[in-house]
This record gives sequence, C-alpha cells and structure tokens, in this order.
Amino acid sequence: MLDAGGPRAYRRPVLRDIFTWWFGATIGARNQIHKSARLVGYDDLGNAYYESVEKRFEYDGHNRRFVIYKGYADASKVPAEWHGWLHHTFAEPPTREPLLRRSWEKDHQPNLTGTIWAWRPKGALARGGKRAPASGDYEPWTGE
Repeated sequence: MLDAGGPRAYRRPVLRDIFTWWFGATIGARNQIHKSARLVGYDDLGNAYYESVEKRFEYDGHNRRFVIYKGYADASKVPAEWHGWLHHTFAEPPTREPLLRRSWEKDHQPNLTGTIWAWRPKGALARGGKRAPASGDYEPWTGE
C-alpha cells in the first residue's frame, strides 16, 4: 500500500521486479501479458489469470493462458478449477462456468512444505528430534 504521507512511503523494489520472477512476474512479463492478453479473472488467493488475444501467441491451436501470482510464485497456489482452465482441460474459465464441487471435496490448499505450517511427524528434527524407542526384535547391525 502506498503511504502518501511521508518520505518513508512504500515503493515496489524496481530492480527486484525487473530481475526476479518468484515475486509474481518480472516487469517485462507483466507488460507483455497486459499488452497482448485480456484479464479473465482472479482466484480466491488473488492470482490473476489472462488469455492471449493475439494470434502470434497461439500454441498448438490454442490461445496461451497466463497466471500472475499474488506474492511468491508457486504453482501449487493455483486451485484445481484454474489449473484445468490454464491447461485447456476446460474451455470456459471458472468465472463463467464454475467447477462442480462435491460434498467430500476439501478447499484448495497450497503446498506447505518448507513453511511453518508443514506437517512434522514425531521424531522430526524441527519437532525436537525425539521419538519413542523402536519396539520389537529389531537389532541394529554393528561392525565386528
């Protein structure tokens, strides 16, 4: 958010936007997508989806489809309905033709590996590294 009230106003890091893609999209990619594609919609996570309108961006007879991630670029942040649309499994985007949800389906959740919300089993180093001793007749091999 921009803070109009002072010298410490927030500014997007321009060099980061020019040279890095993992924070959403580079300036070049963002400009190219905005010039040659139309906005189709947004998902619940705030990712923006586009479809090319120019013939030169066709791929295999299909218009190219793009996603600009909100925040860190991680493909697991794309919900199933938008993933299907991006890969031409569905002709219409979920904004026009929502995917039928079954009662047993859970809400989409991005891959949490490497985050503080990742599942850590008993004995994991991130959980203290202690677990119950092995039971049964297991005897570790020892050299002679």
